[in-house]
Amino acid sequence: MPAKSHDHISRSCGGAALADQTVKAPVPELGLWMCTALVVGNMIGSGVFLLPASLAPYGALSIFGWLFSTTGAVLLALVFARLSRLVPQAGGPYAYTRAGFGDFAGFLVGWGYWISIWCGNAAIAVAFISYLGVFLPALTANGMLAAAAAIATVWLLTLVNGLGVRTAGIVQLATTILKVVPLAFVGVFGLFYMNGENFKLAQTGGEPLFGGITSAAALALWAFLGLESATVPADNVIRPEKTIPRATILGTLAAAAVYILGSVAVMGVIPAAALKTSTAPFADAAKAIWGEWAGYAVAAGAAISCFGALNGWILLQGQLPRAAAIDGLFPALFKRLSTRGTPVAGLAVSSVLITVLVVTNYTRGLVGMFTFIILLATLTTLFPYVFSTMSLLLIYIRDRQRGRREPILASSVLAILAFAYSLWAIVGAGKETVFWGFLLLMGSLPVYVWIKHSQQKT
Repeated sequence: MPAKSHDHISRSCGGAALADQTVKAPVPELGLWMCTALVVGNMIGSGVFLLPASLAPYGALSIFGWLFSTTGAVLLALVFARLSRLVPQAGGPYAYTRAGFGDFAGFLVGWGYWISIWCGNAAIAVAFISYLGVFLPALTANGMLAAAAAIATVWLLTLVNGLGVRTAGIVQLATTILKVVPLAFVGVFGLFYMNGENFKLAQTGGEPLFGGITSAAALALWAFLGLESATVPADNVIRPEKTIPRATILGTLAAAAVYILGSVAVMGVIPAAALKTSTAPFADAAKAIWGEWAGYAVAAGAAISCFGALNGWILLQGQLPRAAAIDGLFPALFKRLSTRGTPVAGLAVSSVLITVLVVTNYTRGLVGMFTFIILLATLTTLFPYVFSTMSLLLIYIRDRQRGRREPILASSVLAILAFAYSLWAIVGAGKETVFWGFLLLMGSLPVYVWIKHSQQKT
């Protein structure tokens, strides 16, 4: 992205005052409903609108897949809820890993999580343009125009987040309501139009029964990534020790209800053979029940869903590196705040990287670009989950050694179950994803050495 765009963002957000705002504490502005909307909005992005098509080959087994993934997501949500009380700091999985394992592990998780955020944001922006293409076909017909529109959307929401956390929170609450309505509408009323024949088990590639459930659960898992969102901007949360756990659990359960209800209804309305090839399952289900206008209405909901998810994740792309920079594990540039109390430098640098990623991959086409970018983001999201589960156990053990007699049995069982689920999820991600994720994480080592060398010089 040209320097002119970066300067424009900085000026719009009070960038002239950055140097004097390095350690200023932000004013808490996010309450329970805004935090819950951040969790729900970040989970319900573009994926849920396509998942029924991916799950179609598994028929009724996909319902068990959803239940497995929901159980795993709730376990992880409970882990993050407990960690948010034990480690009331901004940074989410990064802060928890550092508290449990120390600086180096904290750096690796922070680096991986940051990569997953801005790579994921690029994918969501691309998905938003693809849904918008239903109404403006020219956007999807021209790869360069689609890339330009995706980049413009990223910078628009970077500006919104730069104007203040509360502004971003209001946008998130509004878009979450607008995105949930069409999903819930199809999910509830679609139940009255279901055909039981559509739930028969289709082709599972020769997998045994549990193998089919595992594959379906692995697909369903991606819909829950982002459940930790409320833990990241902890410095901006009102009464974080109570608000964050409640928002994390409420958001996860609300998203799960929407997912399961909506997927069951869509699978019941559209035959499996047709559903497998659908590029807009919810829109197709609405069109089959109520006609053309309903299909367009749901497509609009999908576009709003992507827009809202992108807004929420852009909020996090500035908060996460700031938390790491305050701890001396990311370059000092990332901890600077604008006069509005926002980490504008982190927001802008992340958006520049998104811009580069989209520009260098737009020739793949929208679907190819979306798939490639999601591949980069997948493992680097699961990696922090694994570390966070064991951090909970370590922190409880240390607290007991220091004389705090908190019950540890329930937390130990929770941490071990969530850890096992996270490992299972990594296996489900596939060999290629693990390969690229490992390379991205190892690529961070020279950065860590440079940061430590710079600190010794000063």
